[in-house]
Amino acid sequence: MQLTSPNDARLVRNTALTVLALVALRLVAAAFTPLTFDEAYYWMWSKHLAGGYYDHPPMVAVVIRLGTFVAGDTELGVRLVSILLALPMSFAVYRSAGILFGGAEVAATATLLLNVTLMAAVGTLIVTPDAPLLVASSGVLFCLAKVLQTGRGPWWLAVGAAVGAALLSKYTALLFGPAILIWLISVAKLRRWLLSPWPYLGGLVALAIFSPVILWNADHQWVSFIKQIGRARIEDFRVAFIGELLPTQIAFATPLVWILGAMGLYSLCTGKAGALAARALINATFWTIVAYFIWHSLHARVEANWFAPVYPAFSIAAAVAADLTPWQARARRTADFCRRWALPVGIVMFVLLIVQADTGALTFYRRDATVRSVGVGWPKLASEIEAVRRRVGAACVLAPDYGTTAWLAFYLPQGSCVEQQSQRIRWVNMPEPDPALLRGKLLYVDEARAGGQPYLQAAFARVEQVAELKRMRGPLAIETYAILLLEGAKGEVLDRSPPPELQ
Repeated sequence: MQLTSPNDARLVRNTALTVLALVALRLVAAAFTPLTFDEAYYWMWSKHLAGGYYDHPPMVAVVIRLGTFVAGDTELGVRLVSILLALPMSFAVYRSAGILFGGAEVAATATLLLNVTLMAAVGTLIVTPDAPLLVASSGVLFCLAKVLQTGRGPWWLAVGAAVGAALLSKYTALLFGPAILIWLISVAKLRRWLLSPWPYLGGLVALAIFSPVILWNADHQWVSFIKQIGRARIEDFRVAFIGELLPTQIAFATPLVWILGAMGLYSLCTGKAGALAARALINATFWTIVAYFIWHSLHARVEANWFAPVYPAFSIAAAVAADLTPWQARARRTADFCRRWALPVGIVMFVLLIVQADTGALTFYRRDATVRSVGVGWPKLASEIEAVRRRVGAACVLAPDYGTTAWLAFYLPQGSCVEQQSQRIRWVNMPEPDPALLRGKLLYVDEARAGGQPYLQAAFARVEQVAELKRMRGPLAIETYAILLLEGAKGEVLDRSPPPELQ
């Protein structure tokens, strides 16, 4: 896409400045928002890079490792590179929209609409595998657009590299394979590629990039593949989960962007705007992945952030609705209203969400969806736990779940012995703790329960509660933790039973 006028150059400049401002806003939020338990967990992965992990491929760990190399083991360091990845994501979406539908205006609109969604704003701020997947998905779309624009086979190698990066982020990227196949089959002029070696060479590139994950799984009884592929099986129909898909995506897209996206998908499906090949590419990459998640929701909950790989295509569809589709009067007014207010509404929603997650003030310090996942109160709680550990002389701190283990590891003094007692497959890439540390006094941190922890009584000669501490967000007690002193292990301290997938 060539810039043809001073207005186009001004539009590009303003778009770039807006994206940079949004990235700066996320960086500020990242520095002041405590880690979620998943982020702390992935931070622990980043200390011991490997070809794979029990839950996911390794890209999220690499992203965190790069950030902490620059900014240290801080909240900002964990999130730094993930947030900055919004810059290549924005470039890829800008170029994709320009190639597929022409003009700087639709490209700029698509870029800004993607950046104001909570999927992009929060999804790159809170580092999960969906953050690099979102960026890689933008790269896949851009490379496919270049295949369409140039007709040159070598671009399929770039497609393979982008799909490989997506596969290193999350197994959901496997769905790009059928999406690309559907695109090629549905457009007559593209079917020639099915007889060309280039798409298959691109597939080999993707496989080569993904091969460390395959090798890691081969060395670990295919546990990660079994865990994730098992989610695709329908054993019990529970259609109630389907009802959650729409409201969560309206929230993650922000309502005005969602309306534009829905209008754009309608426009593309009915042929109101764009050439067939461009429409087919957006539809194939969007609907193939959405169809899978609808299938998945027939038996299990689909988390809102799992839809990340469809958002580049969705934002371009929204831009098509805003700038290209010849709507009738009422629909035109709706599209114009949504386009005008999408940016300020998205920014306000993001700021309010961060304020609420950090303070709870917007719900008058009552519970909401963020209280358990965001680690507000953990810095102070960890210092109190460390004081108890020193007072009783415990050598190591144990926890029953990976989230508590990860928060403890991040917020306790660096180098502290922190271990999850069960689910040892989660820590298979990490060195085992010094056995001497496990033979002495141990501190066990768990939520306070009415019946206590009877399984500990069977495993240790002495189990004594030495403190009860609260994790606070303002005046709200989020959780109350029982701090137990353990002595005299009657067997192995760490439960090395195989995970359910291997039993």
